[in-house]
Amino acid sequence: MRIADNMLTRGYLKNLSVNQQNVQKFHQQLSSMKEVSKPSDNPLLVSQIMELKENIIQNGQYQTTLTDAKDWTDMQDAALSNATDSLMRISTLVQSAANGTMNESDRLVVKAEVETEMQTFVDSLNTNFGGRYIFGGTKTTILPFEITKADDGSITGIQYKGKKQNISREISSGVNLDLMTDGSKLLNSDKMGDLFVKITDALQKDDVAALSNLLADTTASIDHVVTFRTEIGAISNRLDSALSRNESQDLNLQEMLSSKEDIDIAQKYMQFSMEQVAYQASLQMGTKVLSTTILDYL
Repeated sequence: MRIADNMLTRGYLKNLSVNQQNVQKFHQQLSSMKEVSKPSDNPLLVSQIMELKENIIQNGQYQTTLTDAKDWTDMQDAALSNATDSLMRISTLVQSAANGTMNESDRLVVKAEVETEMQTFVDSLNTNFGGRYIFGGTKTTILPFEITKADDGSITGIQYKGKKQNISREISSGVNLDLMTDGSKLLNSDKMGDLFVKITDALQKDDVAALSNLLADTTASIDHVVTFRTEIGAISNRLDSALSRNESQDLNLQEMLSSKEDIDIAQKYMQFSMEQVAYQASLQMGTKVLSTTILDYL
């Protein structure tokens, strides 16, 4: 079959265009340091890269949630530590006031200090973290605890004004964790408020026998707060583990993304060099293929 010059020329130009596109492809990859720059380069690979990036973004959101929740539980632990210190001080004062060597005037002085510690206890439970009350339940913008008093100034109890519900956080795909924000449980079914009323009333009335009987209730209240604090500690430990897993997962996702998106510079440069040689050879061949003139037919 006779090969016409125009067929030879078209074939040459077609191959030259392919070589030029290959050179351009590797040049683009070396310039961007990325395997693909647009979906048409490799639709399947681009889809995988986009999915990995979405997973990384979602993982980052979980990390933010976990960090916030961990800081929240740390703040709760610190608040309960202060609250426990106040209860222990109240217990010490009640124990000293139950001693028969004190007189009525001394117990009134103790009563004033006990009331101060009671207020400190409530202030600890009213700790605010980032504009949110940590024991307000799901009602985090309103002061949750308040010591109620009668017209004569005597303590009548502790009122909880928060929402009796824990805040839930999604810490990973399909996994939710409840933070212990329902502060009403700290009052132990209002036993804490009743205890405060009984202590101040016994001190006011100089009732040594009643004070002695209240020592066991004071210890029980301390144990209740410590138990609550222990449960928060367990949640904090779980958050630590979840954060560790999240960081490992993020590292794995980043490595997977890099393996699919980033280029091997040495390999790509070698391929670029080979395509560049092929392109230059095509240009040189073109000077021979396209150099035919009408004089060659005379």
